[in-house]
Amino acid sequence: MLYAFAFERVGVVVSDLYFRNPKPLHGQESPERGVRLELRVFESGELPGSIYAARPITIGRPLWRVDLLQDANAAPNTFDRTHHHPNVVGWEPGSRTFVEELSDDPLPWLADKFTNISSLLKEAGIAPEEISAADADGLRNAAPEIMGTVRRMLERVWAGELGQPKDDMGPGTVTSMRASWL
Repeated sequence: MLYAFAFERVGVVVSDLYFRNPKPLHGQESPERGVRLELRVFESGELPGSIYAARPITIGRPLWRVDLLQDANAAPNTFDRTHHHPNVVGWEPGSRTFVEELSDDPLPWLADKFTNISSLLKEAGIAPEEISAADADGLRNAAPEIMGTVRRMLERVWAGELGQPKDDMGPGTVTSMRASWL
C-alpha cells in the first residue's frame, strides 16, 4: 500500500515493507517488516490535453528515509530494527543510522522532524533552496495527518494485513527479498 502527501516541490510517501536483508548486520538475520517513509521530490507535469485532462504526476528521487522496522517474528510495537537514512545520494540510501529516541517512540521523533524542517535539512545535507517555504509549511501542517497514516499502517502490519512477503511460487516459498512500493 502506498500513501502520498504532495506539497509544492516535495512530498512524503509512506508504504508498508517486508524486507530480507541480503547482507544483514549481526543479530538481524531474520526478515524485517514495518513502514517506510520517504521525503521525495514531486513534479507536476503539463496538462496533456484539455483543461479537464488528468495531470501527470512524478514522484522523484528520495531526499531522506525512515524505516520503522522490526524483526518480522517479533511482537507488535518492538521497533528493534527502526532506523533512518539521513544521507541519500541519488537513489541510494546511506548507512542505517540507529537513534535511541527513534526506536523508543518513533512517531513523536518523526513528527518533530517535520515540524523542525531546518534541522532535518541540515542533518540530511539538503540544500535549503530544495525545500520552499510552502513545502516546509505543508510538512509542518500535515504532520498530524502523516503520523496518523503511519500509525494506521503500522497497526495493519502488526495485524498481518500489510508488510507480508510475496509468495509467488506457492505456499512457503518466498521469492522476493523486498515487498513494498518503496
